[in-house]
Amino acid sequence: MRLLVLADSLAFHGPAGPLPANDPRLWPNLAAAELGGRAELAAGFGWTAREAWWALTGDPRVWAELADADVLVLAVGSMDTLPSPLPTYLRQGLRYLRPEGLRRAARRGYVAAQPWLARALGGRPVALPPRLTVHHLDESLRAVRALRPGLPVVGIVPSVHRAPAYAGVHTGHAEAVRAVRTWAAEADVPLLDLPTLVGPHLRAGQGNPDGMHWGWSAHRKVATELVDLIRKNLPDLSVSDLT
Repeated sequence: MRLLVLADSLAFHGPAGPLPANDPRLWPNLAAAELGGRAELAAGFGWTAREAWWALTGDPRVWAELADADVLVLAVGSMDTLPSPLPTYLRQGLRYLRPEGLRRAARRGYVAAQPWLARALGGRPVALPPRLTVHHLDESLRAVRALRPGLPVVGIVPSVHRAPAYAGVHTGHAEAVRAVRTWAAEADVPLLDLPTLVGPHLRAGQGNPDGMHWGWSAHRKVATELVDLIRKNLPDLSVSDLT
């Protein structure tokens, strides 16, 4: 059993920070181990459905893994819902500012202003509007089904947060959840319900201090539910694949 997981930092970030993709405590690896296989992770900080689409269509390492995958997990969409006071191209462009002192000052200023702007603008705009999240998820699905018609695909319901960096604002979440659920129902893609699984964990302060990423108990819970979802909704997989 080989899981190919396209994801954001929720897949490789633990209670104390980011980790190598092969850390056995991360939910993709826990799920793959329970299924008797391994996970291949393509992910990045802040990845939205758009970055997953770019990886799927532009990264030859992902192409290689896609050819041998038994299940594709599209674990993106959560970061799409976050407040993004600056347009993405400007926010991401801060890293290219020179000289170094200017870059650091601009970055500090943006980090300091972000919570205030998230409140002042009511959480709008979001990093990626729901219609574009669904567009990129659907394009990814169409591409995969053209190349690997029988490959099972699993998605996620966008996760929640209580991050001070965004002043706890998450007004774009509900609309994104509705859009993703509607798309998944029409596309016949089973969804892993992240808000139900990790919401209480985050609200209880049991995750990373950043209020967004998870502790190990949440990683285990997500992994267990992913395995159950695969077993219940992907009956075309052989019994030997699931042991």
